[in-house]
Amino acid sequence: MEVLNTIAALKSLLGPIKLAQQKIALVPTMGALHKGHVSLIKMAQHQADVVVCSIFVNPTQFTDPKDLEKYPRPLAHDMAMLKEAGCDVVFMPSVKEMYPTEETWHIDLGPAEFLLEGEFRKGHYQGVTQIVKKLFDAVEPDIAFFGQKDYQQVLMIQNMVAYFKLPVQIISCPIIREDDGLAMSSRNIHLNTTDRENALVLSRALNYVHENFKSKSIPELLQKAKELIEETPGVELDYFTIADGKTLLPETDKKDQNIIALVAAKVGQTRLIDNMILS
Repeated sequence: MEVLNTIAALKSLLGPIKLAQQKIALVPTMGALHKGHVSLIKMAQHQADVVVCSIFVNPTQFTDPKDLEKYPRPLAHDMAMLKEAGCDVVFMPSVKEMYPTEETWHIDLGPAEFLLEGEFRKGHYQGVTQIVKKLFDAVEPDIAFFGQKDYQQVLMIQNMVAYFKLPVQIISCPIIREDDGLAMSSRNIHLNTTDRENALVLSRALNYVHENFKSKSIPELLQKAKELIEETPGVELDYFTIADGKTLLPETDKKDQNIIALVAAKVGQTRLIDNMILS
């Protein structure tokens, strides 16, 4: 497993691989890896010759400096996981390497940027697309893998790829859950025992909506899901929505082909998101 810290070293390593017309996959991460990340690497291995995993805690996507400060960085653990997963290349740049000079970034990501997470974390997706574009420029992957848990993020990255007409295929991979249903997340490390138990209401509410989607109306489903969450101590709901999977606008009549339920809530001091595809 090659571990590289500069774009120059990365390009030097990947250049001959590209010339040999081998397929390169990228799995971008912020570290604090778990089985969800490993599942992305495994899927990438099936579809590419060389898998690059990046670890970079990107400052421009954090809307709260305290959140950036407390983001977990268990490097030895991450390296061991990547080695065990059979990752080929780890790209681990410094902030200076990715942002050598002051720069401004703003592109049109479409109206969905300002909904849901975009409303609660203004500017977040500008920062996300800024770093993903930089990683794509550095790696020049044929294919890139992202987790469905950050559903809105995948949409924004697809919009960014379309905006720049980049020759990279974006693959969204299924959410990996703990045995009790909790969506795996790097933030789960911050949950104490009580919070961890309370957090299960998010997947319970999503499952309720999924199981009753055909038999109950959307207003009924939303009312019950929100009740379940709001009745749980220590959980503060930001939103629960049943939305069009392309626009993220609220769904009203189930006529669309692509419908998704999305939720965000603060559990104790930790903000969690989750979602479930309904049709």
